[in-house]
Amino acid sequence: MLCYIYKSLKKELLYLYVENKDDFSKVPEALFISLGRLEFVMELELSADRKLAKEDVSKVINSLNDKGFFVQLPPTNIPAPATLQ
Repeated sequence: MLCYIYKSLKKELLYLYVENKDDFSKVPEALFISLGRLEFVMELELSADRKLAKEDVSKVINSLNDKGFFVQLPPTNIPAPATLQ
């Protein structure tokens, strides 16, 4: 499955995957607006055999098939800063 990936210029490490290049028609309007300006990053062929760095590829494929898009959120497990002593 071919998909197109865009990064949000408003929210760091937030990415939007869509089925068709520059086609955001399946992304709910409120979500699309909240992403801010998007910048095209890459075209990517997804398959069950392919590994993705930050996401489960089957989760991405299922979302693209079901909704027509997938949002990769920034990581939430950022370590807390060390306390000074």
